Amino acid sequence: MEPLKHECGVAMIRLLKPLEYYERKYGTCRFGLGKLYLMMEKQHNRGQEGAGVACVNLDAPAGEEYMFREKAEGKNAITEVFNRIGDAFNGQLLMGHLRYSTTGKSGLQHVHPFLRRNNWRAKNLCLCGNFNMTNIDEVFNQLTRQGQSPRVYGDAYITLELMGHRLDREVERLYAMAREKGLEGIGITRYIDEHVDMANVLKTTMPHFDGGYVMCGLTGSGELFAVRDPWGIRPAFYYHDDEIVVLASERPVIQTCFDLQTKDIRALQPGQSLIVNKNGEMRLRQILAPRKYSACSFERIYFSRGSDRDIYHERKLLGEQLTPAIMQAIDNDVAHTVFSYIPNTAEVAFFGMTDGIRHLCHDVRIEKVVWKDIKLRTFIAEGTERNDLAAHVYDITYGCLRADEDNLVIIDDSIVRGTTLKESIFKILDRLHPRKIVMVSSSPQIRYPDYYGIDMSHLEELCAFRAAMALILERGMTQLVSDTYRKCKAQPFTANHVRAVYAPFTVGEINRKIVEMLRPEGMQTPVELVFQSIEGLHEACPGHPGDWYFTGHYPTSGGVRMVNQAFVNYVESILKKAEQ
Repeated sequence: MEPLKHECGVAMIRLLKPLEYYERKYGTCRFGLGKLYLMMEKQHNRGQEGAGVACVNLDAPAGEEYMFREKAEGKNAITEVFNRIGDAFNGQLLMGHLRYSTTGKSGLQHVHPFLRRNNWRAKNLCLCGNFNMTNIDEVFNQLTRQGQSPRVYGDAYITLELMGHRLDREVERLYAMAREKGLEGIGITRYIDEHVDMANVLKTTMPHFDGGYVMCGLTGSGELFAVRDPWGIRPAFYYHDDEIVVLASERPVIQTCFDLQTKDIRALQPGQSLIVNKNGEMRLRQILAPRKYSACSFERIYFSRGSDRDIYHERKLLGEQLTPAIMQAIDNDVAHTVFSYIPNTAEVAFFGMTDGIRHLCHDVRIEKVVWKDIKLRTFIAEGTERNDLAAHVYDITYGCLRADEDNLVIIDDSIVRGTTLKESIFKILDRLHPRKIVMVSSSPQIRYPDYYGIDMSHLEELCAFRAAMALILERGMTQLVSDTYRKCKAQPFTANHVRAVYAPFTVGEINRKIVEMLRPEGMQTPVELVFQSIEGLHEACPGHPGDWYFTGHYPTSGGVRMVNQAFVNYVESILKKAEQ
């Protein structure tokens, strides 16, 4: 319902032939740049706050620029970046990034890629990624203990500095080897450039990090690499032939841009790195031992493009599995029920839901009840006027159901904060005077923040958490809050202690409290919530078992620590307000 922010989308291309080859075959020397542009536009759903590209030209002579970078802010950043790129911005190694911030930090300095310069080609490093690190404090402290002084405190910059430090050590190792072989001057440089092994750099860098990531990079000497976290939280797909190596965050992006079949494209495995060296030789190296497989299920429910063959099937199944609960909510009265969805990401789940109803009843009444308008210019208004404009982001189709006779079943892919339901959706649906509104979520209740790249970082923002806390207070169970607080503070790494606040309540009890909290003042229509079950989620998306935002089972110790700290912060903020 409320647009979630996700960090981020990546695209990489390594041209394996001379640039002239692509000009002769495809009619343009900018073949690689054209494909990079398409890959980034096809992943625009993953990031609209900024975009950046980087390039390495292996043919550039000494004294001329060989490593380029361009970036911009805003939803039109991709177009802006590619409009700025001149003829000089061309090469064999290409990398693009789309950014959604989960840290609240904005500004061009936070837009990827990040670049570390040096006069030695091999020591130049450019990084971007789809990631969020949960232990950046520890890594920062490690760097400062080594005597480094990072210019910016942030996971991208810290990663760049740590990896850059390790790359320096790799170059120095090769320098010593070259001297031992009797090489001098340019001979040493050539030896280093042709023997840099990014696997060595990654093996001494990535074990320091806890989080979900696909980290991508280029070096000035011609190394291209991408590495996936050992839990497989964040996704990456790749393809290669004798002309090209390509990697992206989503499989159909590669399929569409290069006219390929699903079977042609492979997933980068947990802890695995794809590396292409200066000579264009591609290899896969296991950088970190795989951990418990925890691929993000929200990728399937919400973020990834629904045009992927498997994701389309999974989203339909998520909708179809809700049929029994929906039938119960409408007392099996399909004849007096209209089925609809919240545009646009819930559309495929809607198809699955209506297929499930059709299996039971041949006639299903389908209407497009809710419309999402263009983004209203709320900056021209202030105060209550601004809130009123924000409440009209959605509109309805008047006359699409029989007032006081028809139920309305409306499906969305997720209900996170509940703000849009309260401020907009419920208000406008009430104008149609349905007999009952059944609000359906194709995902389970979101009970816990995400710390691996989705903008759900505060417990108190989640409507399920607010409902559980309200029930605790109503039933005089404040001792549970005190006990949970003490455990979160004293034992932050041992377990997710926040799960205790949900334990006394059924899903139905929390659902009813959510409805009570989100119902706008003056709303007449009864409302019932229907959420996907955890079992239904895993049945529909068997290849993506990561479910920590629903169950609280974080795959990494950093996630466990952060959710416990979030509860500590929440309780202490309440106590502070009470003292004022």
